[in-house]
Amino acid sequence: MDFLLRRQREEQVKSEGRLPPGQALTQKFPVLHYGPVPVYKDLSAWTFSVSGLVDEEKTWSWDDFNKLPRRKVTYDLHCVTGWSKFDTAWEGVHLTDLVDAGIIRIRPEARFCIQHCEYGYTTNTPLEVVLASNFLMATHYDGKPLDPEHGYPLRGLMGALAGDKQDSDRYLWKGGKWLRGLEFTATDRPGFWEQAGYSNSANIWREERYWRGL
Repeated sequence: MDFLLRRQREEQVKSEGRLPPGQALTQKFPVLHYGPVPVYKDLSAWTFSVSGLVDEEKTWSWDDFNKLPRRKVTYDLHCVTGWSKFDTAWEGVHLTDLVDAGIIRIRPEARFCIQHCEYGYTTNTPLEVVLASNFLMATHYDGKPLDPEHGYPLRGLMGALAGDKQDSDRYLWKGGKWLRGLEFTATDRPGFWEQAGYSNSANIWREERYWRGL
């Protein structure tokens, strides 16, 4: 019965234009990442920083980060490995809200954003992608703090809005788990998976999974 229900739901989102090519619906939430899961026993020493091409570099403690403007969003998630999960509920901090409030002032020459995560992991996107509605610095999933394997205490989240197909829709890995900072740059700098052969652009509707020729 679960299989039949899953297939029915998959056909529904496909008919709504929400299922990208090469993807299949999952009712679970698969865990995929490289390396160990960080263990945080105490967040008193945790910090989040904004650096690079900004008028003023800033660093927030965990308590201060949680005082920043917040929003709740519902995303469809699409993993490069082929699974899609729909109508997922998140809460966190949106970069555009910080820019609009003047909390972060990005310099005009900035063109890209590098997400810096634990263990030196990075991923990169054009600036307009992290400023779009797709990207959230998430602290909560489904009304609860993130589980460790899903990025606790903070993850960059790259999703798609149901019924609003955008050029900024990206595969899920373009949001980094265990996020510790954003760096704004004038030139692009491919991150961990991009250097390993995954697409630098990662558009879900054009099925940009890997570098051409691989």
